[in-house]
Amino acid sequence: MSWALSGFGDEIDQDPVVQVAVLQALGANHIEVRSAWGVNIVDLDDEQLARLAGILTERGMGVSAIASPIGKVDVSLPVEHEVERLGRAIAAAQRLGTRYIRLFSFYRGDDVAVESIRDDVMLRMRALADAAEAADVVLLHENEKDIYGDTPERCLDIVETVGSPNLRLAWDSANFVQVGVAFPFDDGYAALRPHLEYLQVKDAVAATGDVTPAGEGDGQLLATLTALRDDGYTGFASLEPHLADVNNMGGFSGPEAFGRAGRALRRLTDQIGVQLV
Repeated sequence: MSWALSGFGDEIDQDPVVQVAVLQALGANHIEVRSAWGVNIVDLDDEQLARLAGILTERGMGVSAIASPIGKVDVSLPVEHEVERLGRAIAAAQRLGTRYIRLFSFYRGDDVAVESIRDDVMLRMRALADAAEAADVVLLHENEKDIYGDTPERCLDIVETVGSPNLRLAWDSANFVQVGVAFPFDDGYAALRPHLEYLQVKDAVAATGDVTPAGEGDGQLLATLTALRDDGYTGFASLEPHLADVNNMGGFSGPEAFGRAGRALRRLTDQIGVQLV
């Protein structure tokens, strides 16, 4: 069995040429694009997008997903705000040759109860799914901490309520650990697996929330990877190490730490007999 290895290029360097070089040195043939030259993917102009596409094509690099910031805003913003930004993410996905676009399910104010924003979240996720259906792309909801869908139960609530074949789930063990899900695999995998279509790879220590390479934290990565193998998963495994710097719009690792994260994942996949290509 083989999975396609990918990774967030801007965790390596701002320059896409360096991003691709490091990923290819780790044996990856795909990249997950969040930003290039320090500019977010939804803010690249047509010339920059064409230049990026040229770099990737010239080096034989596929794109696993557009790591958009859609839904990483307060839920009080109008529905149209993120639908319009999704249009730019869709254009980038089509230009770079991927159907996958990562997104989130909205922040809320510090004193706002998560239950109180459910209807507003579902309205917005349905509108985003409608746009995805029209464009024939697949939205991947990431369980980012502090958004509505940051626990297994609320991730399931989103995909079941929206009920769109163009809205699927990305699994991130570290993010679950950081919001207090003590055993992500035990507590969430079985329920979410029917909707799971993409794997983002990082781990975290429950006691501190610190992010670690795969298998060095409490995210039950080995159990999750083994179950995915047994379930016949054949999709992407995308490195998002977050080993040097983390903020609410992403993270950074640098080439050396990114390489350490890649080797940690490969140790686990070697152990279970999955080839990363």
